Order: sequence, then structure tokens, then C-alpha cells
Amino acid sequence: MNWNTWIRQGHRWLAIAFTVTVAANFVAMGLGEPPALVVYSPLLPLFLLLFTGLYMFVLPYAAKGRSGRRAVGQG
Repeated sequence: MNWNTWIRQGHRWLAIAFTVTVAANFVAMGLGEPPALVVYSPLLPLFLLLFTGLYMFVLPYAAKGRSGRRAVGQG
């Protein structure tokens, strides 16, 4: 597996973890005042999703820039 595949697979698993922590947060709020650990638990997967998502967002532009520079240098 290459680096991009690891990032994509990790992003999918982080999305699942984020969804579970948000659902647990709503359940805990329905039962009363939730502890701070439950309230702030979605933040870690959210920040990791931000970084992996930005990486995947930039990939096509970086690839386009690299291929464009090669074509200019070869022509």
C-alpha cells in the first residue's frame, strides 16, 4: 500500500470514529450532564480529519503542478 492509500483508509476510519463519538455525545447529553471527556472526545478525530482531508484536497493540484512543470521542462 502506498502513502495515499493509507491516508484515504485512515480518513475513512477517522470519519467512523468521529461519527461514533458525536453519537455518544448526543446520547450522553440526553441522559443528563455529560462529563468533559465525552463532550470533547469528537475533537481529536475532527482535527485528524481536517489534516487528512486537506491532504487529499491538495493532491490533485499538486499532481497537476508536477506534471505541468515536467511538460514545460521537456518541451
